[in-house]
Amino acid sequence: MTADTAQSLARLAAERVDHRFKGLPPDADGLTVAELAGQRRNLFTGGFATPVLALSAERLEHNLRLMETYAARHGLAFAPHGKTSMAPQLFQRQIEHGAWGITLAVPHQVRVARAFGTRRVFLANELVDAAALRWIAAELDADPDFELICYVDSVRGVELMDAALRDADATRPVDVVVELAAGEGARTGVRTETECAAVADAVAGTRTLRLVGVAGYEGEVPKADTERVTAWLRRLVALAADFDKAGRFAGLDGIVVSAGGSAWFDAVAEVFAQIPELSLPVLKLLRSGAYVSHDDGHYRKLTPFNRVPEEGALEPAFRLWTQVVSRPSPEQAFVNAGKRDAAYDLDLPFAQAIRRDGTERPATGVSVTALSDQHAWLATTPEADLEVGDWVGLGLSHPCTSFDKWQLIPVAEADGTVVDYVRTFF
Repeated sequence: MTADTAQSLARLAAERVDHRFKGLPPDADGLTVAELAGQRRNLFTGGFATPVLALSAERLEHNLRLMETYAARHGLAFAPHGKTSMAPQLFQRQIEHGAWGITLAVPHQVRVARAFGTRRVFLANELVDAAALRWIAAELDADPDFELICYVDSVRGVELMDAALRDADATRPVDVVVELAAGEGARTGVRTETECAAVADAVAGTRTLRLVGVAGYEGEVPKADTERVTAWLRRLVALAADFDKAGRFAGLDGIVVSAGGSAWFDAVAEVFAQIPELSLPVLKLLRSGAYVSHDDGHYRKLTPFNRVPEEGALEPAFRLWTQVVSRPSPEQAFVNAGKRDAAYDLDLPFAQAIRRDGTERPATGVSVTALSDQHAWLATTPEADLEVGDWVGLGLSHPCTSFDKWQLIPVAEADGTVVDYVRTFF
C-alpha cells in the first residue's frame, strides 16, 4: 500500500457516523468509523436498526482468496471490475490479493479510484468526454506511476479523444485497446475485423493515443453458450495476432488481451491459455467483478465454478437484515426493506433466516413475492413460524445493484461481531 492510499483510507476511518448512514446504531452518532469499529458491536444486539445490510467477513475473504488463486493458476492478470462495489477499501484488498489493477466504466469511477491511490486502471468504455479527458491527461502528466488503458471502438471516437488531448496539451499518450464487439446486436465495440483495423489505423495517426492491445466483453455474446463464447474469444485472440503480425504493437513492452465478466471466466482462461507466441509478452487480463460479494441468485446460477467445481466455489457474502412490521394474515407478512434497500433488477430477494430471542433458524415456508419502496411482501405457508418483530435475513441477487444502495456497510463475523465498515462512492 502506498502512503497516499494509506492516508486516504485513514480519512475514511476518521469520518463521523451520522444520519447519512442507514442501519447504523443511532447512539453511534458523532463517533468516527474507526471508533465504532473498535467497539466491535454485535449486529443483532449492538443497537443496529433494521433494515441493515451486512457483509460476511469470512466469505468476503474467501472470495478474494479464491479468485486470486484462480487467476494465478491460469496465468491471468486480474483487474476486477470496481463498478460492482465502488468501495476503495475493497479495491485495496483486491490489489493486496494480487490484482494488477481495477477496471472501471466511467470517469467518475476513475476519479474515485485515483482519490484513493489506485495506480492502474482499465477503463472498459470509449471515453469521448473532453472534460474527463483533460482531467485524465493531467493525472497522467502529474504521476508517472499512473497507468490507464481505455477502450476505443470507432474512428470518430479516436478523433474526439485526439482533439481533446491535444487541446489539453497532454504530454503522455493514453494507452488504448480496440474493443471487439461480441456480435451483431451486442452492446458496444467494433463489429468487424476490417473496421477494427480502421480504428487501429486512426490511433496510429495520432500522437496522443497509443495502441496496446485488444479487448471485449464475452458476456454480450448473443445467445451465449460455451461454444459461442469460445468462438468469440478465439476471434479476439486472432485479432491480437493479426495486429501483431502487422507491426501495430512495435515499440511496446507487451500486448494486452482482455476479456472476462463473471459468467464465462472459465472460457476466458481456457482460450487465453492457447494464445500463440506473439512478438511481445502478453498481459492476459481478466476483469470479473461480481465475485467479491457473489450473490444468492443470478451469479449463484451463472458462476463458472458450477462448471468446474474442482476449482472451488464462491460464497454469497451479503445478507440484508429486516424486521417483520406487519402480519395481517396467516398467508402474508411484511418486512421493512424494499426497493430502496435491496437489489431487484434481476431477482427478488430470498428469505433465508429468521432470528427471534437470539436464536437463528432457516426461513422455512417464507418467500419474497414483491417489493414496494420500503416493504418486502412475504408469502408464508402453514409451516412458517413468523411473528411481528422477528428479524428476517434476505439473500440478494446481483451485487452491482446491492452495493449502490448503501453508503456504509458493516462487515460482520459469523457470530455477528462487526469488525469493519465499507464505504461506497456511487
